[in-house]
Amino acid sequence: MRVVWVVRFGGPEALVLGQAPDPVAGPGQAVVDVAVAGISFVETQIRRGVDKWHERPRLPYVPGGLVAGQVSAVGADVDSAWLGRRVVAGTGETGGFAERAVAQADALFPVPDDLGLQEAVALFSDGSTALGLVETAKVSPDEWVLVEAAAGGVGSLLVQLARAAGARVVGTARGGRKLDLIRTLGADAVVDYSEPDWTDRVLDATGGAGPDVVFDGVGGEIGRAAFEATARGGRFSVHGAASGEVTAVDPARASMKDVTVIGIEQLFDFGPQVAQWAQRMMELAAEGVVRPFIGQTFPLERAAEAHAAIEKRTAVGKTLLLM
Repeated sequence: MRVVWVVRFGGPEALVLGQAPDPVAGPGQAVVDVAVAGISFVETQIRRGVDKWHERPRLPYVPGGLVAGQVSAVGADVDSAWLGRRVVAGTGETGGFAERAVAQADALFPVPDDLGLQEAVALFSDGSTALGLVETAKVSPDEWVLVEAAAGGVGSLLVQLARAAGARVVGTARGGRKLDLIRTLGADAVVDYSEPDWTDRVLDATGGAGPDVVFDGVGGEIGRAAFEATARGGRFSVHGAASGEVTAVDPARASMKDVTVIGIEQLFDFGPQVAQWAQRMMELAAEGVVRPFIGQTFPLERAAEAHAAIEKRTAVGKTLLLM
């Protein structure tokens, strides 16, 4: 079968199309004929060898931790009713950039008949994360919410969930194309955070008080600036480090501003609730409350281009590989 290998740690060119034996389902496992493979920013950092949160894979490896497709085989102790079903499946940290992938049976999630596989991947991964963040931060009606990287996979869903909760949203991103997307998602104000006075514009939009909730997926200088703009008594929720640096907040400074910091460690507790959050997101999509925005897709052989688009910040919404 065709797969994409990471042959060394480095740039996108380290992704190379190749071959691998067809996988076989062991006890408690299933083989999925992959139609769609999800891509996350973290996976690009793992490929570069700079990620600080995951164990470095042994080279060469096949990247990709989430796929969608049809179950074609099951191993011992797995219900044969899974055969032929459309599923989203977690493969662990690796193995998804392939025409067929192995997953543990308990990592299979059935896809509703009326939902496309591309949308299912986006809602399962980014959607469950976004819902978990919103619930943990306890977004309330009439609050002001600042979403960094609001044109991304998680960010675009955060905008919609905050609006659905009755909050008012400031969406931030870089460049007119992304700002236009954020407007279509229902944000009350949009701000380009590549401009030097961007936090002044956030304060203007929120009547001078600053946002009650900040969702920080960028980190670095942008994350630090967003923290300083947070309203007194607000919540600062960290979920990513697209800048390469997680926002570190001095507890004394947080106490002085009376801001509750919800650190990136919150993500480690999301695991047991991912399936129920994903189910809820799919229900909200069916109700028309949210929609995943899939900005670009690439065939398997162009995986390097997909990674490059994410790293160069030219991608909008969710980026997917198609077999």
